Amino acid sequence: MSAVIEVENLHKSYGGTVALDDVSFTVRQGEIFGILGRNGAGKTTAVECLVGLRAPDRGRIRVLGRDPGRDHAELTRRVGVQLQDSRLPERLRVGEAMRLYQSFYPDPADSGELLARLGLAGREKTPYGKLSGGQKQRLAIALALIGRPRIAVLDELTTGLDPHACRDTWDLIAGVRAAGVTIVLVTHFMPEAERLCDRIAVIDAGRVLVTGTPAELLQRAGQPTLEDAFVALTGRTS
Repeated sequence: MSAVIEVENLHKSYGGTVALDDVSFTVRQGEIFGILGRNGAGKTTAVECLVGLRAPDRGRIRVLGRDPGRDHAELTRRVGVQLQDSRLPERLRVGEAMRLYQSFYPDPADSGELLARLGLAGREKTPYGKLSGGQKQRLAIALALIGRPRIAVLDELTTGLDPHACRDTWDLIAGVRAAGVTIVLVTHFMPEAERLCDRIAVIDAGRVLVTGTPAELLQRAGQPTLEDAFVALTGRTS
């Protein structure tokens, strides 16, 4: 499979704090690629550089062959993004949010079909503030997919959700990949990474320690579970 994302020797500092230190990885077309690490490991900074929201100090990034900083407007039409701290105004209705995001793209998806697919049919008039946590996450996915992206970047998608909502969301993500969308999944939740990801980059203190399939990480660490492997590889809990 060809690479749709290439990150080489990425560096980013904030004052005297190094957030990313020589980070490199590739994402292949059609896979779910996990960026796995504890809170503060540098995952979100990497993603923000990846989608053009932050400029790295050094390094090379190519997304669908383009530079996210120089070609940000072009990539916005082809890459859907759901960031960890994304929130909408409490009184904005679901249908209004969908129509707003549709207006950003030349050939958007049908909002009714997308909401139905994500279990939000009949919620078009519901204010954002009245949605449950799981419904807000489903809406975030819908907004990330409304532009028919080739790549979807999902950051800490299930943080704060109960186990049932997590499992439902995982099923949705698997369905999105089955529809041909490449997914970058940023998480610190081991069961999520093990359930969904084809390959995983383990990041700690701003560095990628290892990249491989879940089975390869287990073998390399000599551990029976991904949580145990993560502790063995990083010396930290998740």
